[in-house]
Amino acid sequence: MVRIAGVDLPRKKRMEIALTYIYGIGRTSARKILEKADIDFNVKSDDVDDSMAIKIRSIIEEYRVEGDLRKETIMNIKRLMDLGNYRGRRHRRGLPCRGQRTHTNARTRKGPRRSLMKKKK
Repeated sequence: MVRIAGVDLPRKKRMEIALTYIYGIGRTSARKILEKADIDFNVKSDDVDDSMAIKIRSIIEEYRVEGDLRKETIMNIKRLMDLGNYRGRRHRRGLPCRGQRTHTNARTRKGPRRSLMKKKK
């Protein structure tokens, strides 16, 4: 099992897919990383040896991934909330902030339904 950027990559997956388990790396970034490292996309993560892993780690150091990226995202949301602009207020209330309707949908963001009246016996 290969460990890169503090994440254990899954076994028996192609490296193109296995790298996407790292927060901040998608399919496009994974392909670019593997191209720079001169590694085939279809190599299984079990078949990666130490020299390949070292190449991948050195390339990933250029990217902002895992803890640093999560911290930056949280700080951006906190900044919006402190400014008190529309998006910050929506984050504070736990509502969608990208223009979706909330009259009937947005259950994921709003949470479970709160009953308006107590259930009658």
